[in-house]
Amino acid sequence: MPQKEKPTIMDIARLSGLSKGTVDRVLHDRGEVSRKSYEKVMSVIKELGYEPNMLASMLARGISRMIAVLIPEANVDTFWELAVKGIGKAAEAVGPLGIETELFEYDPRDASSFRATCSRLLESKPSGVVLAPMFGSDTQMFTAELRKLSIPYVFFDTKQDDEGYLAYFGLPEYKSGILCADQLTVDNSAADVLLVRVKRDPLRQSDPTVIRRAGFMDYMNEHCPDSVVRTLFVDPMDPERMDQDLEAFFAAFPQTSHVAMFNSRIHIIVPWLERHPDKVQRVVGFDNLRANMSALGRGTVSVLIAQHPDEQVSMAIQALTDKIVFGKDPVRRDNYMHMDILTKYNAEYY
Repeated sequence: MPQKEKPTIMDIARLSGLSKGTVDRVLHDRGEVSRKSYEKVMSVIKELGYEPNMLASMLARGISRMIAVLIPEANVDTFWELAVKGIGKAAEAVGPLGIETELFEYDPRDASSFRATCSRLLESKPSGVVLAPMFGSDTQMFTAELRKLSIPYVFFDTKQDDEGYLAYFGLPEYKSGILCADQLTVDNSAADVLLVRVKRDPLRQSDPTVIRRAGFMDYMNEHCPDSVVRTLFVDPMDPERMDQDLEAFFAAFPQTSHVAMFNSRIHIIVPWLERHPDKVQRVVGFDNLRANMSALGRGTVSVLIAQHPDEQVSMAIQALTDKIVFGKDPVRRDNYMHMDILTKYNAEYY
């Protein structure tokens, strides 16, 4: 294995030719392992740069470390259900190394909920924190406190300008906005464009797609300078009012032919679009949520740009584990994930 790669428990299992369970028993000194298997595991551990004596001692004393994961409530935005699955997967992988994970959820519509959850998280005295930043100034205060306490933290999904984060796992946000604009205007007929945005907190402190929007608008200004881009804010918690707002918008701007949404909730306007099938020519959204994929299969949504929040958060937890347990920094600070372009023709294979 190249020295630059971060070793994990799965690497030990693969390189030793043994099961993860066998490696787990060796690391925990639980016996039930042949001498030959023990020596294989210890040889690979040393080759990969682990500190087996320190790790074995820590585990033998029953010492555990906790990684706190701070995300919005999944029952408010189902996008985060994918992240919760990734947290569960990562917890299984890092558990044998004495790492526990604890989920801290907040209401993404309420900055006070975010602040209260951050306070509760700090009271739990984590060894590291994984977070998807939402409220700009409050996130900055929170990460400043983490730095003050020497608690390493990793961003996923989105990140903020911050000199202190250990790593980031997520899309290249600016380029994801460019890709969205490119896919929306691929038919060269996008004269009038509607950007649908979700109403969040009343003071609009929560704006996780600001960089994505910047990429989108820069592309439009350069490649489609004659296009008119308008914005409509909708409340996903009030479908009736949302329908009224869409009716009013298209009554005022009937020439609007293309629609984009920068978060995972393009599905919330699908019922209206399907009641008015002749209103728009092309619709682009983000993320492979079940409702989005269903609309893509029916042709209501033209393109989905999919990211993998489950993979992002899992990698973030692994990076923190390597830092906490082995003192190893990530090979790269910014780890940009692939962007998958899904259409109705390839969605069923995704």
